[in-house]
Amino acid sequence: MARLKQQFQRPQERNLRQAVFRELAALHLEKKIAPGQTVAITAGSRGISGIDVIIKGVVEFIQSLDGIPFIVPAMGSHGGATAEGQLAVLAGYGITPATMGCEIRSSMATTIVGETAAGIPIHVDQHALAADHVLVVNRIKPHTGFVGEIESGLHKMLLIGLGKHLGATVYHQAIVRSSFRKIWQEVAPVVISKARVVAGLGIVENAFDETALIAGVLVDEFAEKEAELLKLAKAYLPRLPFREIDLLIVDQIGKNISGTGMDTNIVGRKYNDHAATPQDDVSIRRIFVRGLTAATHGNATGIGIAEFTNHRTVASIDREITQINCVTASHPTGAMIPASYETDRQAIQEALKTIGWVPPHQAKVIQIRDTLHLGELLVSEAFAPELAKHDQIQQVTDWEEMEFDQDDNLRDLLPGE
Repeated sequence: MARLKQQFQRPQERNLRQAVFRELAALHLEKKIAPGQTVAITAGSRGISGIDVIIKGVVEFIQSLDGIPFIVPAMGSHGGATAEGQLAVLAGYGITPATMGCEIRSSMATTIVGETAAGIPIHVDQHALAADHVLVVNRIKPHTGFVGEIESGLHKMLLIGLGKHLGATVYHQAIVRSSFRKIWQEVAPVVISKARVVAGLGIVENAFDETALIAGVLVDEFAEKEAELLKLAKAYLPRLPFREIDLLIVDQIGKNISGTGMDTNIVGRKYNDHAATPQDDVSIRRIFVRGLTAATHGNATGIGIAEFTNHRTVASIDREITQINCVTASHPTGAMIPASYETDRQAIQEALKTIGWVPPHQAKVIQIRDTLHLGELLVSEAFAPELAKHDQIQQVTDWEEMEFDQDDNLRDLLPGE
């Protein structure tokens, strides 16, 4: 194996609080938010870079208008689909009443404010609905399952986030036989109207898990602006350097990495859990997951996308939380447990038996930290002939034997070693 460094575009907002104030000030919210009015600010479960600074910036901006902000956990079924669990998720990101300087009102209770033409009930978090206004904050990015001009972002927060567990469940059920586009087109306008949504704040990240830009969005421009920002997000998305891969080794998956634990836009399984399709940019025969992130709190959603894992990963899974999340998302296969082995060496040996008639030393193997961090990765010597074709890749170490510790487990891939 050898360590590679990839070069990606790296636009970056250097001062997050300043960017939040700049973008929200440009929306002239002082004309809409009167002194003393309450504003519910959405905070989701994704691992958004600097989300605590961004949310606090929104809080302070509302306070500068003499409004009364409070935070609403907007995350569907995450946190075990409990109010306490969702508070714990936010606390893990540094979002608490003490750090934010305002209340966090957490509940799984919703109010049905209407229904779609097909009779699907439209759920809205009760705390958000009781506020004078709602300000929607979310990262805009390619979704791991939905495809369209709008995927994961402000509209998803309106539906799945503010819909809580009940809303997330019915919308995902509806999407199975319809499409996300049809559902959001019917649901979003109702939520915006009934919840008195005042504005949005869209976040786009670069390939290094850094904030590339923050954009304030007027309510009547939600669809148009989000579609523009999604194009940017796709352009900034990190990618694996090669298309054909026999075995991908992933050090960690988790909800703070992706909604599916590992981003299916990266691993090429957006349309089929275990095989590449013509729509995918990469074709990976087998995936081996070595662990879960601490921030995922045992939620192993997406573990079922992999074919191989180890016993210690299985032991760290909170089955109940994982299954609630996957069933809510109508993706039960995401919770299935792969073939599991005592050591990483065993898992790799067994995985390489299933890639076809290829000697192990000729297998195309890549090891990554997770799907958010692809600036550095390890690749096997079978990729050597392809390296010369890539001017955006630098080989930084010589070819060396795959490194196992005394327990026959791989070392984690840490940056800058």
